[in-house]
Amino acid sequence: MVAIGIVQSEAAPEPEVNLTRAESGIRDAAKKGAQIICLQELFQYQYFCQTENHEMFQLAQQIPGPATDILQLLSKELEVVIIASLFEARARGIYHNTVAVIDADGSYLGKYRKMHIPDDPGFYEKFYFTPGDLGYKVFETRYAKIGTLICWDQWFPEAARLTAMMGAEILFYPTAIGWDLSQDKQTNLDQYQAWQTIQRGHAVANGVHVVAVNRTGLEGSIRFWGGSMVVNPFGKLLFEAKDQEAVEVIPVDLEQTTFYRTHWPFFRDRRIDSYQNLTRRFSDEG
Repeated sequence: MVAIGIVQSEAAPEPEVNLTRAESGIRDAAKKGAQIICLQELFQYQYFCQTENHEMFQLAQQIPGPATDILQLLSKELEVVIIASLFEARARGIYHNTVAVIDADGSYLGKYRKMHIPDDPGFYEKFYFTPGDLGYKVFETRYAKIGTLICWDQWFPEAARLTAMMGAEILFYPTAIGWDLSQDKQTNLDQYQAWQTIQRGHAVANGVHVVAVNRTGLEGSIRFWGGSMVVNPFGKLLFEAKDQEAVEVIPVDLEQTTFYRTHWPFFRDRRIDSYQNLTRRFSDEG
């Protein structure tokens, strides 16, 4: 069994306040027994991608850097794995939406750069982030072998499949998703259900636990809906947060991967000889 900690928070305008809140949430989760703790996407900031503003690039930092230095000390003290989504300054003019993974002894294990970058009203991420170039990543932590993906990645079954094929026992998705205030209630409900369904599908199709950690609260014209969740390899919701701040710890049984992969042997029955067209943008006939 592995104890998963989620820290679902509102975001203040001040990055230093959010870092302090994250530290408090991590301590709270560790006190409750968490071993692997995941923060929400870009946890240090309010979601600045609602507009295209060049001044926001000043928020970016190197990885490893100031934030990971603090989190490494905290991880070592509490003996927990920390998954932290940060705004990475890679070089002048090159920035990434990046997850840093820190092991339970405080060591920095590496980073994953968000591969799929959205560009929608209120989510202008292509203005800020260069698509990831490190490929899909797994990290061997003290407590489990984990895969880290980020928000928009969660809509792509290829990303989940490839990360699971690399040996990930748990897929983590730091997330920032919500409703535009102009939308009607039915559209909001449909979007939420689609978001939850796709991730439960990843769990079933790959026989792994899936963890999504979203933010909550009103920022600009977006109401972030919370709903952080932990799903078992059969798609069962083990935990679903409400639309409010929450620090929760959920135990997961990694042996369920073996059980479900032998009873529902999707990996055994994959027809890898028939998937060549997946590398094409679209398989046009004729």
